[in-house]
This record gives sequence, C-alpha cells and structure tokens, in this order.
Amino acid sequence: MKLHFSITAVEELRERRGGRYVLYSVCLEGFLLGKARYSQLRRWDAQLRQLFGNAVPPFPPKFYLVMTKSMADERRSQLEQYLQNVTLDSNITNSDVFIGFFRKLQQDTFKIQTQRAFLDVYLTDGSNIRLDIQTSDTAERILEVTLCKMGLSRELIKYFSLFFFQDHDDGALSVVKKVAEFELPYVSLQSMKELHCKLGIRKWYMDPSLDTLLMDCRASLNLLYMQAIQEVKRNWVKPTEGQMQELEFLQKNANRAKFLELIREVQFYGYVRLDPCICDYPEEGCSADIYVGNNEINCCIKLPTNQTKEVSFKINRLRSWQVTFLGATKDGEEDTLELRFEYNDSGTWQWIILYTKQAFLLSSCLKKMISEQMMKASKEGQEMVIHSGFLLRKRFLVRPNDEDCVFEKIREEDL
Repeated sequence: MKLHFSITAVEELRERRGGRYVLYSVCLEGFLLGKARYSQLRRWDAQLRQLFGNAVPPFPPKFYLVMTKSMADERRSQLEQYLQNVTLDSNITNSDVFIGFFRKLQQDTFKIQTQRAFLDVYLTDGSNIRLDIQTSDTAERILEVTLCKMGLSRELIKYFSLFFFQDHDDGALSVVKKVAEFELPYVSLQSMKELHCKLGIRKWYMDPSLDTLLMDCRASLNLLYMQAIQEVKRNWVKPTEGQMQELEFLQKNANRAKFLELIREVQFYGYVRLDPCICDYPEEGCSADIYVGNNEINCCIKLPTNQTKEVSFKINRLRSWQVTFLGATKDGEEDTLELRFEYNDSGTWQWIILYTKQAFLLSSCLKKMISEQMMKASKEGQEMVIHSGFLLRKRFLVRPNDEDCVFEKIREEDL
C-alpha cells in the first residue's frame, strides 16, 4: 500500500552563480522528511530504474523551457504521485537505493552527520531502553536491536513498530505517528523538537485475536501485558465492573497470560484511541472520542443536547476515505486536518467527516485493518473486494513573495 507522501511547499531559491532552482518539501504523514531538488529526485529515479526497470512508475519529464506557474504546479503534483506510487512495490522500498536516498535526504536537510549517539526508546509502562546508535540508523534497525535486546524472537518483530508519542501533563497519551521503517528516528526527533515527542514501541496490528500468536514468547507476552495495563490505567478500554474486578485480581497475582486472555473480551482492547476531535455525524459540530481497531471506527459522540451516542462504523461497509489538509488554524499555530470516509448506512452512501490532527494515523490504521482482512481472506481461500482510499489535500505553493500563494486540491489513490 502507498505511503502518505506529500509535497507541501515549493521554494524558489537562487544559487551562488545567480541561477534559480526549486526545492520541494517532501513530507511523510504530514511531517517534513526532507527537502529535495528535481535533479536529485531524477538521479534517484535513474538508479531505481537500473535495478527495477518498468516496476518503477513514470518520472515527471524534464522541462527545457522556463516553467510557467501551471507547469510548476503540474510538476509538483506529478512528483507527489511518483513518490506515492514508487512505494507500492516492497522490493523497491526495501532496497538500499531507496533507503539510502531518504537517509541522505533527512541528514542533509536537518544537517545531522553520521555519528555515535544515544537514543531512548520507551516502553508502554514508561520505562526506557537507552541505545548506543548511529544517527543514520533506520527505524527498522533500531526496532530490531531494541526487541532483540529484550529477548524477543525475530519472527515476532513484525508484530511491533516504533511510534512517536506525546505525554501530556494530565496523564493522557497521544500517538502522533507510526515511524516508517526507512525513517531515521534520531533525525526525526530533532526535527520534531517543538512537539516534545518521545520514541516508543507498541504492538502494530488491529485484530486483538492476533495476541494468541505472541503468547508463547516471554518477551512478547511482557510487552503485550505492559501495554494492556496502560490501556486500563488510561481508560482506553471499557471493562464492565465484573471484568475490572477480575483484571485487578489477575494483576495482583501476576497472572499475565490469564490477564491477557480476559482483557481480549473487554471493549476497545487493542484499539488505537485518538485525541478528542470534532465530527459532522449525526450533525455538525459534535465532539467525539474515536477508537479504531477490530475492523471498526467506534465514535463516542457528544451531541449538542449533551447526550452521548456510540456509533460503530464497520470497515466492510466503508468504500473510500480522504485525508484533507485544511491549512493553519486561526492563530496560525497548528495545521488542521480532516479525514472523511464514504460509508454505507442502511443502503445509502454518505460521507462522514472527522476533524483530527491524527488523520494520517487514522488512515494508517484503516490500511492496516484492510491488509489484515486481506491476509485472513487469502488464508481462507476467499476473494476480497478492495475499495480505494484516497489522499486529498489542499496544497500551497511558497514563492519568493510570501503573499503569492496558490491553493489547489489533489486527489490520490491510497491503496
């Protein structure tokens, strides 16, 4: 599936010799990954094409005349499509050429050379493991080193991932984004300093029943248990009074396997909880708590009448979705995002809109649920109809004159 690549800004700069060039701001899931020139991307494409031939999508052609505004907008759109399409082939994204390009891009953009450094990786109970790393180490490498250090079997590493998260003063936790395997966590943390993010390990699957595959390994069982305990403490799960009493008893007696067996029956266990947001269902301006997992988006909606309504949107009734960049808030401090999905409600298709800064994370969760459904259907010999999700953004072009901005919409297939 495609990664959430976007080009949010285009800067026209002047070289020392007087010539002009364009610098593209390449973002991944809404966060700046690096800045690149067209010539850099073109050379990278040539390297990929030598290895993978026609598997590489078409690259935007070179212009030999001075670019007009419409030509510049078209190139930006084409480059964005190229970056998204090139990630469809895992052979490409796992290649040294792909990984090496983004490693250099991140390091050059944020001016961080390869050197020895210490990196703290946090577990869900708040403890951390300090690693002696190279600043150029990828997330895949850091995850592998951390989990192997904890004694996790290598074949189980794929069930976990690195995430950036925020701890709030009130005890709440916000998952900011999943870290891409080729991303450099040390560099990303430096670029996200203003957000005060931490790097942590969480399980990465949306079907709670997959826990059973990890119960025979002591290290993975401990990781699941730690995360489950925190989900209870942070009220991410909704146990009944009886379930809560039994969970407390099992925790007191350190019966981790039985604890995990019971908590799989608890509402919202294994879900990703988003920060409170605004939605337009069943009417505009409603606040909502969003839980995503186990093939559903569950919304606890507070109506204007102060009544609460719980709505479950099942993944198999969702046809497509869009992530939209709406621009900065009125105070100019934060970008706003929305995720809208097309849903079949009693035979009628309608768009449901969620206004959340975690729209890209929610989109990643939707893709993960669909991939798990595909895997399950494949094992059972069933055919599965895949509906396309989309990336839709309002984009802006930064020119030498800051007042001269251009806005447009781009629609991209996400699957």
